[in-house]
Amino acid sequence: MVTIESPSARRRTRPAAVSKKTRRIRESASDRALLVVIYLGLTLAVLVVLLPLLFIVASSFSSPQAVTAGRVLLWPVDFTLKGYQTVLADPQVLLGYANSLFYMVAGTLISTTLTVCIAWPLSRRTFMGRNVIMSLLLFTMLFSGGLIPTYMVVQNLGMLDTRWALLLPQAIAVWQVIIARTFFKSAIPEELVEAASLDGSSDLRFLWSVVLPLSKPLIAVIALMYAIGQWNGFFDALLYLKSSDLFPLQLVLRNILVLNATNGGTNDLAAQAQNQELVNLLKYSLIVITSVPVLVIYPFVARYFNKGVLIGSVKG
Repeated sequence: MVTIESPSARRRTRPAAVSKKTRRIRESASDRALLVVIYLGLTLAVLVVLLPLLFIVASSFSSPQAVTAGRVLLWPVDFTLKGYQTVLADPQVLLGYANSLFYMVAGTLISTTLTVCIAWPLSRRTFMGRNVIMSLLLFTMLFSGGLIPTYMVVQNLGMLDTRWALLLPQAIAVWQVIIARTFFKSAIPEELVEAASLDGSSDLRFLWSVVLPLSKPLIAVIALMYAIGQWNGFFDALLYLKSSDLFPLQLVLRNILVLNATNGGTNDLAAQAQNQELVNLLKYSLIVITSVPVLVIYPFVARYFNKGVLIGSVKG
């Protein structure tokens, strides 16, 4: 005879089992104290990062007089868009913005492609000479030819005052190659490579159809590193570029600040004071303007970034 348990009986027996599962482990006083310290430390870290950002944004929307007098804290004083209007009124700034976007997109694409192409063979045990090549790459992290030899190489290759001078000389970063190599060694097993070879897959087909789809976190992290480096870089442009039409945004903004700072060589003290106030305002407006692209890009790669930053770490 089959006995069917009534719903009321099931409801009476369920709370006992649930209570055992949901019973909280009592924390000791030392654990609670440690947790409080951790939360306080995290809160302090957030404030250290957040407060300067709020101050910069508030200053960029404040009047030049309020910024110079130091009356701005975390909220704009005498709200105005004069700083942004002054910066964006210069057509050279818009051209610099377009140049920087081009350098960032093209440079990131070139650098990420080359990094994957060199890191993937170095991660395979069947690639002959991989240890020698890796040793040579590591050697470049410790020693370099120097500024003048690098300039001579760029000059002899005919890349001076061209866009290629900002895209090719610093296209590959050894640290990113190490990260990509470590990821490929741990995430792409040899058995998968052998299975693809038995199915007649070529190396390029395997790299495109198997390796790259499995390496989205890696590509996101490497692309973000290269993009930030390209966007913030100005020293190479200062060395290799002469035409103002090729200047990136950082170099354009540097010239604006320098020119505004040096144009005060007049005998009119009032004009000097007004010019200095405008320079102080422009500094904060330029910081906000140059930070916008990175802030826009980051949310699209954030979901991969948390996983990608743990590449090569010890897994338990």
